[in-house]
Amino acid sequence: MRRRLSAFAALGLGLVALGLMTVPVIVDFARGAPALSLLALALAIVRRGLVRLGALRIVGLDAGALLSVVVALLIAHEPAFVFGSITALVLGFAAARYALRVHMALPPAPRPAHPVLFWSARAGGGKAARFHLCDEARARAIEPIELTPGKDIEQLVRDALDAGADALAIAGGDGSQATVARIAAERGLPFACIPAGTRNHFARDLGVDRNDVVGALDAFIDGGERVVDLGEVNGRVFVNNVSLGLYGEALQHAGYREAKIRTLLETVPDVLGPGGQPDLRWCSPPANEHEGAAAIVVSNNRYRLGHLVGDGTRPRLDEGVLGVIVLGGPRDDVGVQTWTTPSFEVDAHGAVPAGIDGEAVILDPPLRFRIRPAALRCRIARHHPGASPSAFEPDTAWTAVRMLAGIAAGHDPGARVRPPHRRAHREI
Repeated sequence: MRRRLSAFAALGLGLVALGLMTVPVIVDFARGAPALSLLALALAIVRRGLVRLGALRIVGLDAGALLSVVVALLIAHEPAFVFGSITALVLGFAAARYALRVHMALPPAPRPAHPVLFWSARAGGGKAARFHLCDEARARAIEPIELTPGKDIEQLVRDALDAGADALAIAGGDGSQATVARIAAERGLPFACIPAGTRNHFARDLGVDRNDVVGALDAFIDGGERVVDLGEVNGRVFVNNVSLGLYGEALQHAGYREAKIRTLLETVPDVLGPGGQPDLRWCSPPANEHEGAAAIVVSNNRYRLGHLVGDGTRPRLDEGVLGVIVLGGPRDDVGVQTWTTPSFEVDAHGAVPAGIDGEAVILDPPLRFRIRPAALRCRIARHHPGASPSAFEPDTAWTAVRMLAGIAAGHDPGARVRPPHRRAHREI
């Protein structure tokens, strides 16, 4: 019922916004119609420029200035109607997001006999301690093991397995998630992602509620199970992505964590300046060879890009593909290219600075990426979404309207979507 009401609200507020935007045109057609047309054109150009970041990047910036001028003119002419339409659009967008959110009906899974939680007191600014995660785990018969400085996380996990652990959970950053996930995949054991890190990108795209740290522990109590892929580069597993070029270089700086924007800006001249572009050689489909790039991001499944809703998230983690994003640079101005592939290779003359799930590493070339399909058995609490925020997001505005109308009419195509039936397989 709440989703139906939200769908009604989203459609109604959209009509209100449309009506309010047409008032200036009716009142003063000579000024209102051109202003609204320019506004729509500016929005389209800005979106195109931001998505492509290639030949249209300057046009996109110029359109941003044009957009500001047009909005200023509209506000000066009919401020009440303009502010009213903007308010209606914002509220309608929020209602649409709620109505279109998906809940995956995951198959039930048996409760493990000896689940173990690895947790870090430093992760996420101390989230584990703030939410008393250790006590909450014990209350659920989950053994907590703290990750303290100087201790090898991999050795701790293997010691726990030797002691009889039959399910693994990790409350930490995505780098730690990848380490524990790799071992769980090797042993064919269920794995639970506890969102106690800073950004928790893997938890978000997996369908774990990032605002419910304690509730994520219920994955081992009454949770369901889904099977997802893992990425790999030169034998090292990643759950999110590997970044080369600008971000990979910036991560190597000691002060990056404390001053990310400043460090990135300081890194730009070294990476994109004369003679400073990373020595990266790669091929785009079908077999086009390139040299140099401002940034290359290889992800565990593809990211959704260029959309107002769900941008920067991965709709699926079980498509069995790598997502590749390349931002060209001075020597190879390819703009932005994106594609999917089961494997990818990057070569270079020397060692390559990289960021793997946000952690700084140095990789020896060639960098060989591959996807490990259906590698990891993930447990997710029953009351969590179980799917990415963009798993059910429409690609176009018209598709969104049709879906909202269907939900409002009682035809709820995404209330509880079942994942494809896949078995996890062990791959060492």
